[in-house]
Amino acid sequence: MKSALFVDFDNVYSGLRKLDPKLADQFAQRPQDWLQWLISSLGTPDDAPANAKRRILVRRCYLNPQAYQRFRWSFNLAGFEIIDCPALTSEGKTSTDIHMVLDTIDLLQHEAHYDEFIIFSADADFTPVLRKLRRWDRRTTVLAIGFPSAAYRASADLLIDVDTFVRDALGYRADESSTAAAKTSQEPVASPSRQQALAHAACEVTLRMVADSNEPIPLARIASTILSQVGGIDAESWAGFGSFRKLVESWAPDAVSIDWNGGGAIFDPKRHRPTVAATEAAPTTLGELPDLIKQEVARSPEPVPCARLAQILMARNAGMTADWNGTGSFRRFVESLDLAPLRFDWSGSGGRCYDPSRHGNAAAPAVEPTIRTGPASWGSNEDLLPLATQIHDATGAPLLPPPTYQALFQHIAGDVAASEFELNDTGKRVRDQMRTAGHVISRADVTWILRGLLFRSHVFGRDDDSPENLAKKTANNIRSLCLREQLMLDQAVERAIARWIRNEPYPA
Repeated sequence: MKSALFVDFDNVYSGLRKLDPKLADQFAQRPQDWLQWLISSLGTPDDAPANAKRRILVRRCYLNPQAYQRFRWSFNLAGFEIIDCPALTSEGKTSTDIHMVLDTIDLLQHEAHYDEFIIFSADADFTPVLRKLRRWDRRTTVLAIGFPSAAYRASADLLIDVDTFVRDALGYRADESSTAAAKTSQEPVASPSRQQALAHAACEVTLRMVADSNEPIPLARIASTILSQVGGIDAESWAGFGSFRKLVESWAPDAVSIDWNGGGAIFDPKRHRPTVAATEAAPTTLGELPDLIKQEVARSPEPVPCARLAQILMARNAGMTADWNGTGSFRRFVESLDLAPLRFDWSGSGGRCYDPSRHGNAAAPAVEPTIRTGPASWGSNEDLLPLATQIHDATGAPLLPPPTYQALFQHIAGDVAASEFELNDTGKRVRDQMRTAGHVISRADVTWILRGLLFRSHVFGRDDDSPENLAKKTANNIRSLCLREQLMLDQAVERAIARWIRNEPYPA
């Protein structure tokens, strides 16, 4: 598949820098890494030819030399043509967008017949270009850092997930990020980290199981029980250790022994015979695992949680899934398998697998379907739900009831007061704190709010981090997104947004 790549450097770099300066520098200094990911790992758009392999024949980077000359060399080394787009106005406006549009139209009519146009930019001005490319039967792939408009997203054949790009293309792992909790002076030095606490809880569950058993326990059963009983551990990250085996090896308990042969088992050497014969069934081979996944999804009327799939695979071959066949995590393992036509949605907690022909567009909702029950009930605010749902559908704003928003801003303010802000670490801690307090919320919800604040130029630790100010900026962000999506903002809607997000009448 012949592809042409257009990179709006200023747009992508500034967007990544708002999230984390390290991400922006990795993007700017190592383009050959994410370029290789585009070629070898990124999936192709829908309706692309079967088994199509991407060949990026045109690589163009549009860059303001007055501001970013220091990164020119790295794109030269990666084989990019560099198009200088200096600032033309006192506000710093460049001619990048018009250059990219003209070059796209030029290549559209080129005799090489490019099959795919890849655009790195969140500029909604490119929406008409994407629609023109679609009319000409060309595939379009887009990377947009920030909050791309609904029209922009809908006009692209493939929208690269920002989290996937950060994790896989830039090589940034959330579990490798700095743990701010260890830096805060308000936390006792001897207090265990979140990762250590989860590992300890998993070890306690295992020791109880071994103590209650008269025979060695298969590792698959141990893993399944941990996933079901220890909140905060999922089959993708295993509490930040990357695999079930690494989690187990972090315990080093004296009371039990571990045999990784065959299916694997954990036993008490004083009471049990050290044998792997206790495994429940003959291990399933690597080639049979995709069929197990397909069979489970085929049986289910709904998308299947990835945690359930991981339990099934571990029950059939715990030895192989201990380190997920060398890939290190469940997600990377299943992404290495040929599971077509199944798809995965990783936006929700833990991820889900679905069959588009049976489950439709089963992308995980921004919140769990139980948001209207329990401690997160809309209650007396239920009159806001129709408008909040409309705004959620148009902008992606988390569909959380007002009490949950109030608690969320309070927890964010408390966390950044106690620990240094870091997008992934802060998001994890706040999500866990909210769930401990009884609120139904996903990590995606928390990340959406934090990213919105960052893109509103809020600097945690320097600006006013009070819950009231965070709520005000979030409400302003939602208003801006509503205007961009052409939702009418009359006085009644303004009052509703103020009640929903800030729990106060409008104007404040």
